[in-house]
Amino acid sequence: MPLMATRTIEDVDVAGKRILMRVDFNVPLDDGGAIADDRRIRQAIPSIESVLGRGGRLVLVSHLGRPKGAGVEPALSLRPAADRLGELLPGTAVGFVAGDCAGAAATAAVTALGDGEVVLLDNLRFDPGEKSADPDFAARLAAFGDIYCNDAFGTAHRSDASMVAVPAAMGDRPKVAGLLLANELRYLADVLKDPARPFVAVIGGAKVSDKLAALRNLKGLVDVILIGGAMAYTFLESLGVQVGSSLVEPSLLDEARTILRGPGRTVSYYPFDHRCGRAITPDTPVEVFEAIPDGWMGLDIGPGTADRFADMVAGARTVIWNGPLGVFEMPPFDTGSRRVAEAMAAATDDGAVTIVGGGDTAAAVERFGLAARFSHVSTGGGASLRMLEGKRFESVDQLDEC
Repeated sequence: MPLMATRTIEDVDVAGKRILMRVDFNVPLDDGGAIADDRRIRQAIPSIESVLGRGGRLVLVSHLGRPKGAGVEPALSLRPAADRLGELLPGTAVGFVAGDCAGAAATAAVTALGDGEVVLLDNLRFDPGEKSADPDFAARLAAFGDIYCNDAFGTAHRSDASMVAVPAAMGDRPKVAGLLLANELRYLADVLKDPARPFVAVIGGAKVSDKLAALRNLKGLVDVILIGGAMAYTFLESLGVQVGSSLVEPSLLDEARTILRGPGRTVSYYPFDHRCGRAITPDTPVEVFEAIPDGWMGLDIGPGTADRFADMVAGARTVIWNGPLGVFEMPPFDTGSRRVAEAMAAATDDGAVTIVGGGDTAAAVERFGLAARFSHVSTGGGASLRMLEGKRFESVDQLDEC
């Protein structure tokens, strides 16, 4: 899946021009509506500062959550993101257009922009045209930019209007990658194309069904696949291992068996001991089993498996990790994920390239205080998984080649 090398925002002259930048400010909100994790906003700052520092007029667009597309939903407004962006850009006033992303209020705000100024329009998904890739909606957004910049890796695998129809509507105006998107593509695409070996993939998470395509693609590309998380129990059951009450997807037992035993250079490892509970609750009794009895469920890889996985990671020169290996939010079922994360961080210190997929895996390494010690922590769980599946992104194909 070679993704083309694209021009970036730093390759174009932005002075006095309006830059329509698709960012990914789809940040988690707490029960009070405050931002619980601002990582996606912080990681967009380099592209934003590149435009503002060179006198560009910046129009930011994003989605947040899953509004119904039938109008404004105040609980999903991007106002908190605008406020946080203002805090991250001291000395810069961040304009915000509440409730509108492509109408009269948005048009007025964009028209009023001066050099070095920025405005964030409200949630794109308040308009049904975003999810339906409506060409009229795309044309209204495209009118806001002399240059289009895609810096939203978290939605790069989607065909929403702002990702695909808008750059198509830009015609021969420049269409470039933001610095975050370019960095994500450099790590994920280039590593898969020409990895230093041994190349180890750590694949976890809840469901085999979510990871089947990635596992099929990685088989033969990587030297070792380490399989953990709840999805491991479908594999183990397919091999006749006793898994108790652990999560199993019965319809995928044959597929799991095929992946484990299929041809290719890749060697697959799965847990041989398990840290178990009777329920996913903080007060559940905890035991370590090799064969899991009825009434118990595997909630983390066991200590022996954690040591084996850590040893495999320690000897690797390239490691990609997508999906936690247990219920990392709830000690002691975070132990396996933490052990492997620490081994990956140490491997990075020794010169290995280490990449963490977004979503829960990124949240886990943040929780462990280790995120800064990996080569790259992706901002997009779904997008990084699609890349592991070997998929092309139509949104990236729309951008100008170097």
